[in-house]
Order: sequence, then structure tokens, then C-alpha cells
Amino acid sequence: MKKTLLALAVLTAGSANAGINLYDANGVKVDLSGAVEVQVYDGYAKNEDTTIRLDDGDLSLNASVAVSDNLNVVSGTAFKYESKEVKNDELWAGFSGDFGTLTFGRQLLVSDDSGIGKDYEMGLEQVSFVQTEGDRAIKYVYDNGTFYAAASHNLGSDDKTEITDGRLGFRTGGLDVRVYGYDAERVGYKGLENFGEVDGKPVVKPGKAGDDVRGYNLEAEYAFGAVNLAASFGQIEYKASDTKKVQKDLDLYEVNGSYTLDKTTFALGYVHAKDRHEDVSHDNVYANVTQQLHSNVKAYAEVGYADNDKIFNEVEEFGYVAGLEVKF
Repeated sequence: MKKTLLALAVLTAGSANAGINLYDANGVKVDLSGAVEVQVYDGYAKNEDTTIRLDDGDLSLNASVAVSDNLNVVSGTAFKYESKEVKNDELWAGFSGDFGTLTFGRQLLVSDDSGIGKDYEMGLEQVSFVQTEGDRAIKYVYDNGTFYAAASHNLGSDDKTEITDGRLGFRTGGLDVRVYGYDAERVGYKGLENFGEVDGKPVVKPGKAGDDVRGYNLEAEYAFGAVNLAASFGQIEYKASDTKKVQKDLDLYEVNGSYTLDKTTFALGYVHAKDRHEDVSHDNVYANVTQQLHSNVKAYAEVGYADNDKIFNEVEEFGYVAGLEVKF
């Protein structure tokens, strides 16, 4: 029972899967996990040459302390080091039991799990919820295997950004259906303007007062044998917080599928985005192949095509990436 509760806590509260058990005695369990991912990358951004890209560098430490047969105290801390600077992106604590997992602190929000994309880099973002982490976040996750639900709220800080999101889902057989909702006020990225793309990915770039962002994403996946099929539909609106002027009002669709043969997985996906505010659209196709070299190691290659209709500026039509990921 205690190990089940810990597994639930790690999967729902932290960003990395537990890899190495450091300690397990007297009701205390401590796990260490990490990830390194390096790519050869040429994205959709114009006038950029092929480069070596450090896509992922993570180190996480998670702990669980059993205070009774039905209650564990859980905690986690994690660091990102994709650049030369090391950033503490998780620092949380809470409780886990039959009721679910409740955590407080710096952590990923529920909406960080949204999306059915099988792409690595060349797939257009589905619904971009802009900010999916918080320093002052409260998060609750419940999952009984068939029905699952979650909600999180990031309290306003010095920048007055407040975010509330949630998820409802249902699983049966190979079918998994869920919906995500997102409501944020005064969300902003420093140093960016209005709307555009970074590393070939569309992002919101709010004005001085930030943006109010509201939307949802409905997702479905069906797995049978070696085949996995998925589809999603989402709507999201970006509105300037001060003027209340709509910047983008997007409908986003994605369908994709994958087939696994032994240790090799082939995936193909299509994404369509339409801005109802400006009556422009964007189509994107990506394909990739992944080789599972070890349970902790995979290599992959991906190509993508983007048909740009002025919905995102400064975007090339073709892009590609090849990468190696190691986890422990």
C-alpha cells in the first residue's frame, strides 16, 4: 500500500519518473531520477542554421514518509540545467493517500500534461497554455485507474499572474478520454512582444500588462496491440489584460498515430490551427522514428512540414531534428 501511494505521488506531483532508489527503510523512501537529451536541430525559424541543441537536463529527488497505513507525506525537488545556469524548477511537499495526492509549492501545473502529440520538435503546439508551472501552486490529483481528476491553482505573486486549471478523464480497455481547462490572468513572458514563435514553436508574447488566457483541450487516445491512435480539439483565446483586446482566438486540431515493431516506433501526425480573429490558418505534418536502445535510452529522427498562412510569422516550411535521450 505504501509503495503504491509513493508511486502515485511521484507520477502526479513530479516531472520525472523515479529511477534509482537511494533509501527504503522505516517507512521512508527516497528516489533519484534524471534525464539528458541532446539534439541536432534545424527548426522552422528563418535564418537559423543547423545546431547542437541541449533540449533537456533534469535532476529530481523525491521522498515519501509513511505516517500511517493510509497516509504518506511526500516531497520533491528538481533542477533544470539546459543552459549553463542551474534552475530549481520544483520544490514541493504534501500528502498522499487513498484520497489522492495534495501538494504545495513550486511545481508543474495540471495543464503541463495536456496534449496528445507524438512529435519531438516539428509538431505545431496544440493548445499553448503559455505558463504551466508556478512558484506558489496548490495541486490535487486523484486517479483510481478508471476515473481520474486533477486541479491546480497558482496564487498571484509580484507579477500578479494567477492561473487555475484542471483535468477530468476516463479510461476503459485501450481507450483514454480527458479534457483540460485553463484560465489565467496577466500571464507574460519577459522580453517578448505580442505573438510569434520561438525555436519553431508558436508562443504567446503578451504586452506590458500580460495576457488573459482561457481555453480547453479535449483529447482521446486508443491503443490496440502495437497501434496507438490519438485525436484532440482545443480552443484558446489570448486577450491583452489592460485593453481587453483579443490577440488570437484559435481552434486547434490534431490527429496522429504510431506503430511499434519490436523496439522501433513509427509515428505520423497532422495539426491544423485556425485563428478566428484574423481568419488565417496553419497546417503542419510531422513524421518520426524512434529506436529504443535500452529501457533508459532512445534515439530518434523527425522531419516536419509547416504550411504558414501568416498565423505565425518567420516560419520556414521544413524542419528536422535527430536526438539521443538518456534517463535514469
